[in-house]
Amino acid sequence: MSILVSKDSKVVVVGMTGREGSNHTKAMREFGTQVVAGVTPGKGGTTHEGLPVYNTVEDARANHEVDVSIIFVPPAGAADAVLESAHAGVPLIVLITEGVPTVDMMRAVQEVKELDRVSRAAGGAGVRLIGGNCPGLVSSGECKVGIMPNRIYEKKGRIGLISRSGTLTYEAAKLLGDAGLGTSTTVGIGGDPIIGTTFADVLPMFEADPDTDAVVVIGEIGGADEEAAAEYIRNNMKKPVVAFISGRTAPAGKRMGHAGAIIMGNVGTAESKLAAMAEANVPVADTMPQIVDLVKQVLGQTA
Repeated sequence: MSILVSKDSKVVVVGMTGREGSNHTKAMREFGTQVVAGVTPGKGGTTHEGLPVYNTVEDARANHEVDVSIIFVPPAGAADAVLESAHAGVPLIVLITEGVPTVDMMRAVQEVKELDRVSRAAGGAGVRLIGGNCPGLVSSGECKVGIMPNRIYEKKGRIGLISRSGTLTYEAAKLLGDAGLGTSTTVGIGGDPIIGTTFADVLPMFEADPDTDAVVVIGEIGGADEEAAAEYIRNNMKKPVVAFISGRTAPAGKRMGHAGAIIMGNVGTAESKLAAMAEANVPVADTMPQIVDLVKQVLGQTA
C-alpha cells in the first residue's frame, strides 16, 4: 500500500511537449508510472513520446481515466493550469513550477480548497494540490509523479518521508535506502510561502498507512509549517516521527534558500521549530546521516 499515488495511478502531464515536461515524462514512464496523455494548448490531436496530446485537461479526461495531473508550465500560467485541472475534476494535482507569483498561488490554493470542499460534500474524492516549487511525490517501486531521481526509489521500504526541500529529500531517501530501511511514499510539499499541502495534511495519511512504520519530516527555517506539524504529532500521531531542520546555522536576519524561508519575529526561527519538536517528543537530527540512526532508535533497532 502507499499514500496518494500507486501503481494504478493514471497521470496526465500538463506541458508535456516542453523540454522539462518531455524529459520528466520519459523518466516517469521508465519508473513504471502510467502516463496516459499530455496537454499542450494548440497541439491537440498530435502525439508526443508516443502519447496523445490534448488542448485541455478536460479533453484528456474525456478520453482517458485520469487520477493525477502534473504541471510543467511557466510561472505566469502555472496557477491557471492548476485551476484548469481542478475544474476538470482531477483529484490530485502536482505543481512542479518554481517562481509562481504569490498572489496567483493564493488565488489557486483558495479555489482548490473550495472545490475540494464542494466535491467531498457531494460524496466525491475531493481535490488536492501539492506544490508549487516542489519535486513531486513517489511511492517507491510503484509510481513517480515528479522529478526525483528514479534510482533512489526503486526498492520499497516502510519509512514515510515529507520534505520542503528537493535535494534534501533525495539525500534522505538515499540514506534510508542505503541503510536497508527504504521509503514507502515520499512527498515533496514545496518551499514557497503559499503551498497546497502542508506537513500536517500529509501526516495523518502516513498514520493511517499500514505499510508505513515511521515518518521523517525534513523542514527548514521560515514559516510555521513545522510548528503546526509538531502540534499535530503531539496530539494525534502514534507512529514515531523523526525530524531534520535545515538552515539552523543561518545568520540572524539573513534570508536563506526557499522563498518560504522567511522569519517574522520569533515565528519560523530554528529555535521555535526545535522547541516545538521537543514538546512533541520528536527527535531532531543534527546532520542528515543521523536521520538513519534516529529512525532505527525509534523503531527499536540497533543504531
